[in-house]
Amino acid sequence: MEERLTELEIRLALQDDLLDELNKLVAQQQRQIDQLVAAVRLLQENQAPAEAAAPRSLFDEIPPHY
Repeated sequence: MEERLTELEIRLALQDDLLDELNKLVAQQQRQIDQLVAAVRLLQENQAPAEAAAPRSLFDEIPPHY
């Protein structure tokens, strides 16, 4: 019975370590997502005035496979 309890404690400790690693990874990915969203917003803001001033052509609307 004591051996089984020890095995469960070991598994719990390993799962806690894994959970901590996964939490760190998720936090890192969220920071990257936030940075990418900020970069896209900046690109959109910088591009919007230039696109509004330039006349659009109907050829720009043709899908690339035509």
